[in-house]
Amino acid sequence: MARADLSFPHPLYDKFVLQPFFADAQVYYFAPMLAANRAHAVMLSTCGIISRDNAAALLNALAHVEAQGVAGLRYRAGVEDLFFAMENEIIALAGAAHGGNLQLARSRNDLGYALTRLALRTLLLEALDDLLSLRESLREFACMHLRTLMPGYTHTQPAQPTTFAHYIAGVLAGLARDTARLQFAWATNNQSPLGAAALTGTAFPIDRALSARLLGFDSVMHSTYDSIGASDNLTDVAGALSSLAVNLSRFTKDMLFWATQESGAVNIHNSFLQISSIMPQKRNPVVLEHLRARISRMLAQAQGIVLQCHNIPFGDTQDIEDEIFPLLFGSLETGKAILQLYAAVVDTMEINVQRLRARAGAGFTTVTELADTLVRECGLPFRQAHNVVAALVGHAQAERLSPADLTAEILQRVAADQLGLEISLADAAFQRALDAQAFVDSRSLHGGAAPAATADVLAAQHAQIQVDRRWLDARHNALRAADEWLNNEIAALLTPA
Repeated sequence: MARADLSFPHPLYDKFVLQPFFADAQVYYFAPMLAANRAHAVMLSTCGIISRDNAAALLNALAHVEAQGVAGLRYRAGVEDLFFAMENEIIALAGAAHGGNLQLARSRNDLGYALTRLALRTLLLEALDDLLSLRESLREFACMHLRTLMPGYTHTQPAQPTTFAHYIAGVLAGLARDTARLQFAWATNNQSPLGAAALTGTAFPIDRALSARLLGFDSVMHSTYDSIGASDNLTDVAGALSSLAVNLSRFTKDMLFWATQESGAVNIHNSFLQISSIMPQKRNPVVLEHLRARISRMLAQAQGIVLQCHNIPFGDTQDIEDEIFPLLFGSLETGKAILQLYAAVVDTMEINVQRLRARAGAGFTTVTELADTLVRECGLPFRQAHNVVAALVGHAQAERLSPADLTAEILQRVAADQLGLEISLADAAFQRALDAQAFVDSRSLHGGAAPAATADVLAAQHAQIQVDRRWLDARHNALRAADEWLNNEIAALLTPA
C-alpha cells in the first residue's frame, strides 16, 4: 500500500491496537464511564458551569446509551476509543449545543485514570470476597483436624510432629496478611483524579470533592500532576497479588506432594480428578496442577504490571493506560478463578488421618523432646543432651531400629559406651518423650502445635475474618450510598422545576 493512500488508522494499528483496546474498554469501562459522565454532569450543573437543561439533556442521553447497552457502541475505524464513541452518541442524542459540553473542565487523561480506578475497585472487592471465602474454608477444615497428627517438615525432610490444623493455621496467617495488602491497595486506588484535566487542572470553578463523593471515592488526589501520573495504585495491586501468589504456590507445592500415591495424605475429591487415556488405574489430581499453573500466571501478570510501570515518564502515557489492561485486569481475573477453585477443592478434600498419624513419629521426629527431657530429668546441659540423643539415633540407624524399638536401657548404654556418660531415665519418661501425641500436646505455648493452642489461633483468625468481612461490607455500603446519592441528584435534575 502506497504511503499516500494511508490515513488514520493504519490497518495494522487498527488491528493490533485500537480494536483490542476498544474490546477491553467495552468490558471494563462501559459502566464506569456512564457513572463518571453522570457525576460530571451533576457536578457541572451544581457548580453553575452548565444549565439545568443542559445537564438534563446529557443525563437523558446517558440513560439512552445505557439502555442500548455496550453493544450499542460499536467500534468504527477513526473513532479511536470508547470515550469518543460514547461522546459522539451523546452529542447525537442531546444535540451539539448540549452534548458538546460534557467534556467541559475534563480531559480523557483524568477521566481515563478515574475509569481504571473505578474498574479496579470492583475487581479488588471481588478478590477480597473470594480470599475471605478461601480463608473461611481453610479455617473450618483446620478445626476438623486439631488432633490430626502429621510430620512437620524443614528442608523437605520430616522434622517434628505437628497437626494438620497447626499447618493450616500457618497458611491462614499469610493469607490474612495478603488480605491486608489488598485492603491497602484498595485505599491507594480509591482516590479521585477527576479535575486534573490534562494535568494542570482547569480554570472552571469545578468541585473536585463533589465529583469524588458522587462516585464513592474516599478522597481527592491533591496534586493534579500526580492524578494523571501516578501508577502506585497499579503496583500496589501487583504487590498484593504477588505475595498472594507466592503464599498459595507454597501451599500448592505441599498439596501436590500430599496427593501423591507415595504420600497418600490428601484425597482430592473425584469431581476434580481426571483419568488417563491409556492407564486404567490413573486418578490424576490435575486440579492442583491447574492451580499451580494459574498461580504462576497471576504472578507473571503481577510482575508484568510492575515492569510496565517501570522506567516510563512521570505523566500521562499509554504504558499505564490501555496497554496495561491485559496484565492489570487479567491478573485479578486469574486471581478470582484461583481463589474460587481453591475453596472448592478445600471444601471437598479429605485427609488420611491414620496414615499421617503413623508417619508423624517416624524418622525420629520426636527426639527433640527426648533431648529436652534429658535436660529436665537428668540435669544435662542441652548441647550434651543433644549429643546423647544424636548418638542414640546414629546407633538406631546403624542397627536398623525403629523409634518403637528403642528403650531407656538402650539410651543409657549408648550414652555410656559412646560418650562416657551415666544417665538414669525411667522408661516411662523415655517412651513419653518419643510419643508423637505427647510431643504435640506439650507444645501448648501461644501459637504452638497443641490442639488447644491451635484452637486459640483459629479462633483469633475467625475473629479477624469477621473484621475483614465488616471492612468489605462497609466498602460495599459506601459505594451503594454514593450510587443512591448520585441517582437522587440525577432524579432532581430530571424533575421539572
